Amino acid sequence: MTCGHCVKTVTETVHRVDAGAQVTVDLPTHRVRIESAQPREAFVAALADEGYAPAA
Repeated sequence: MTCGHCVKTVTETVHRVDAGAQVTVDLPTHRVRIESAQPREAFVAALADEGYAPAA
């Protein structure tokens, strides 16, 4: 993630998985925090489809 467009794409992708998820994006560190009852794997798969790999 390097720009506002990335933030928007990631946020929209997370909300497609869980509309009620809380998303916090820290653009300088390229980190996203997601608070949701959905499993992590659902977000990892959806974000990977958009070209965003999870942190190790």
